[in-house]
Amino acid sequence: MKKITSLLLLLCFVCLWAEAQEKKNESVQAVAFNKEAFDLLNLNYPGLEKVKDACNNGNMEDATRFLLEYYRVRKGVVNPAVDLKNISVSKTEQQWADDALEHTFFAHKGYLPAYNYGKDINWQYWPVKDNELRWQLHRHKWFTPMGKVYRITKNEKYAKEWIYQYLDWIKKNPLKQISPDIYEIYDLEGVTGIAENVRFAWRPLETSHRLQDQINQFTLFVESPSFTPSFLTEFLVNYRRHADHILHNYSKEGNHLLFEAQRMLYAGAFFPEFKEAATWRKSGIDILNREIKKQIYDDGGQYELDLGYHVGCIEIFNKALLMADANGFRDEFPESYVATIKKMIDFSMNLRFPDYSSPCFSDARQGSRQAEINNFKKWSEQFPDDESLRYFATQGMEGKLPQYLSKGFATTGFFAFRNGWKEDATVMILKAGPQGEWHCQPDNGTFELWFNGKNLFPDSGSYVYGGDDEVQKQRDWFRQTAVHNTLTLDNKNLETTQSVTRLWNPKGDVPVLVTENPGYKGLKHRRSVFFVDNSYFVIVDEAIGNAEGTVNLHYQLAEGEVKIDKNSSRVITDYPGESNVVLQCFGPKGTEMIEEEGWYSLFYRERAKRPAIAFNIDKKSGTPVRYVTVIYPQKKVDVSKKISARIKKAMEDKLEVEVMIDGKKRTLKYQL
Repeated sequence: MKKITSLLLLLCFVCLWAEAQEKKNESVQAVAFNKEAFDLLNLNYPGLEKVKDACNNGNMEDATRFLLEYYRVRKGVVNPAVDLKNISVSKTEQQWADDALEHTFFAHKGYLPAYNYGKDINWQYWPVKDNELRWQLHRHKWFTPMGKVYRITKNEKYAKEWIYQYLDWIKKNPLKQISPDIYEIYDLEGVTGIAENVRFAWRPLETSHRLQDQINQFTLFVESPSFTPSFLTEFLVNYRRHADHILHNYSKEGNHLLFEAQRMLYAGAFFPEFKEAATWRKSGIDILNREIKKQIYDDGGQYELDLGYHVGCIEIFNKALLMADANGFRDEFPESYVATIKKMIDFSMNLRFPDYSSPCFSDARQGSRQAEINNFKKWSEQFPDDESLRYFATQGMEGKLPQYLSKGFATTGFFAFRNGWKEDATVMILKAGPQGEWHCQPDNGTFELWFNGKNLFPDSGSYVYGGDDEVQKQRDWFRQTAVHNTLTLDNKNLETTQSVTRLWNPKGDVPVLVTENPGYKGLKHRRSVFFVDNSYFVIVDEAIGNAEGTVNLHYQLAEGEVKIDKNSSRVITDYPGESNVVLQCFGPKGTEMIEEEGWYSLFYRERAKRPAIAFNIDKKSGTPVRYVTVIYPQKKVDVSKKISARIKKAMEDKLEVEVMIDGKKRTLKYQL
C-alpha cells in the first residue's frame, strides 16, 4: 500500500512538472511580435530591404521573419567577446547554467551557495539586506553561461529557459522614472514600492551590465529554434529601453560612469540598425575620451585610489578599443588615449608583489594569480615592445625585468620600496594620496609589506559594501582609520585625506619617503620612511599641531602566532616558513602598548582574525608627538637581536634619526 501511495505521489509530481514545463513552453511560443521594434529601426540600413518591403506592405509576420533571418546571417558586425568557433564552459559556468534551470541564481560570490528565487521567480527576493546581493541579481550573470552551454550541447532546454526568464524579468521589473539620485544612495529609508525595485533593477550600472551581456546572449542564442521572430522584437524593444535609460541617467562620476559609457559604445557598435545607434556610440566614446583625462592622474593612477578598480578601469578603456578595432572606428580615439592606458598599466605593474597580487587598499579585493597573469598577457599583446610586460606575461620565460627597483607615483600617492622583483624580495607599498572618490578609505599613510614570499602586513580590506544597519556597521569597521597601519587621534577616522609628498628619493642605500597629511583639525601627520640598506625599515611618525588627545599609532599584522612584549614595545612573529618580522616602537616616555581587535578581508564577506597593536600617548597642546618604529624582516627571527632608535634632531625642514642594530649605529637624515 505504501509503495502504491509513493508511486501515485511521484506520478502526480511528474505530471505537475510536465504541466509547468508545457506552460512555460507555451508562454515562450505565445509571445506576439512587438510592432514597436520596427519603429526603432532604420529600415534603410543595408540588408533590411526585405524587412522594409514587408512593413510597407503591412505584412508584419513576414517582416519579423525576415528580420530574424537577417540577424542570423548578418555580416560586418563583430562581437569580439564571443568566438563561436571556440566556445568553452568552465565547471563553475556549467553549474551556474544548470542551477539556473531550477531558478537558483548565482548573484554574488560573497553569498554561496546561491539562493533559489522560486518556481514563480521572485526578482525582489532579498534574503540578506546587502545592497550588492540585490543589485547584482539584476546583472543576470548566469544568462551567458546558459548560452555557452546551449551553443555546445544544442540542448534546447537552456534556450527555452533563458527566454522564459528574460521575458519574466521584463514583465516583473517595469521601468518607471525615479530621481537619479536614488540609484546611488545606500540608505533605503523612504524608498519603497516601485521606486525601491527600480533603484535595484534599473540602476544604470546594472542596466549597463545587461546591455553588454545581452550582446553575448544574442550571439549565442540567436540560431536557436526557440529564439522566434516574435521574441526578437521583444528583445530589440527591451534592448533599446536599456540604452535609452542609460543615455538619460548616466552616473555622475567614477568607474560606474566609465562602465556605462563603454557599454553604450558596445550597444551602438553591435546594433547599428537602431536609429539611435550612432548617438549611443558617440555618447560612449565622448565620455571615455573626456573621463580618461579627468579620472586618470598624470602618473597613471585612477582617482578612486583603489588598485583593484584601477585594473578594472584599464579593462574598460581597453574593451572600448577592442570593439573599435573590430568594427572599424579606432580613429575616434586619439593617441593620447592609448598613451594614458600604457601609463595605467605601468602604474599597476609597479604596485604589485612578486606573486602578482596588489595591496587590498580601499575596496580592492585579492585577485587570482592566473587572472593577473592573463591581464599581463593582454597588455603585452597590446604593447609588444615592452620587455617588462612580456616578462610578467610569461612568468619570466621571456622579456626582461625593469631596470629599476623602488618607484613612486607622487600625484596619486602610491610608492613602492623594493630590493628585488622575485619571490624572495622585500617590498613595501605605501598609500598617501589626495582626496579619493567613493571607494577610497580614510587610511593615508598605510602600507603593506611583503617579505620572502609572504605579506606580513595585509590591509584590512573592505569586507562588504553597504545595506541595512547591520551590513553598514560591518563595512564601517573595516573602513576605519584605526584598523590600518597609520596614525590616529583618539582612534577617530581621518577628517582630511589630502597627503602631500614632501620628499621621494628611491636611489642609494637608503631610499626615503616623506609624506604629510593634515588629518585632523589642529593636527598634521608627517610620516618618514627609510629603507635602510634596502633591507629593513625605519618609520618616523610625527603628530604636529595644537590638537589635544590621545595619539595612536596602529599596526596590523598577518594572522598567526606573535609574541608581544609590552615592556619593550616589541612584537616578534612566529609564522611557519621563512618570512617573519620584528617590530619595535620607540615613543615618548609614557607610551602605552595595547592589543587591539584585528581582522582583514581579502574577499567579499570573508575575513580572518589577526594580531593588531597600537602605541598610545596623550598629547598636550602644541607639543609634538614622535614615534620611531623599526620593522626588521627576517627569515628566522633572532630573539636576541638588540634594536634601539632615537630622534636626534627634528625640525620643520629636517630630521635626523639614530638607529642601532646589534651595536651597529646608523644615522638617517634628510633635508627638505
